[in-house]
Amino acid sequence: MKIAPSPSSGDALIVVDMQNDFFPGGRLAAAGGNEIIRVLNRYLAHFAAHQLPVFATRDWHPLSHCSFQSQGGPWPPHCIAGSDGAALHPDLKLPANAHIISKATSQETDAYSGFTGTQLNELLQSLHIHRVFISGIATEYCVLNTVKDALRLQYITFVLIDAICAINQQPEDGQRALEEMIRLGARPIHYQELA
Repeated sequence: MKIAPSPSSGDALIVVDMQNDFFPGGRLAAAGGNEIIRVLNRYLAHFAAHQLPVFATRDWHPLSHCSFQSQGGPWPPHCIAGSDGAALHPDLKLPANAHIISKATSQETDAYSGFTGTQLNELLQSLHIHRVFISGIATEYCVLNTVKDALRLQYITFVLIDAICAINQQPEDGQRALEEMIRLGARPIHYQELA
């Protein structure tokens, strides 16, 4: 039986890591990042019009975070707490009441998922959320892991495939991640499918 994707009571939008460092010109850029902002803003307006909660996750790293190459990690320094690179993209039209979820905030632990080491699940439960609509950057890292945790926690999970973007260090990384999300039970939708 097909479950209608039209957002309603019990639904929430999760916007993953739409931060300056993940956009062209940033320290760990997803080349197509700018192209998803317009569509994502349409989703944000849709959820706001229906008075449904919005969550925005962000990397919020200390200066010597374990994921940085200087500390033996895989990544260049990025999204350092309080920096311009860690700021959410200025064109992103988050509602004033959006919940901001900071992750990977301690030097010793990394967090690709918005659920890791945060209050995201508790907040969703407190709002009686059953379905989550997930978007953002990067498809094969923080989006994938947030989706996997949402499914593990028994949320009906939609992936907004016109509002995600991959880094694609290897060609097709993003496509493989999307296929994995769908295989695990996430439901891919486009904006046009919202009623």
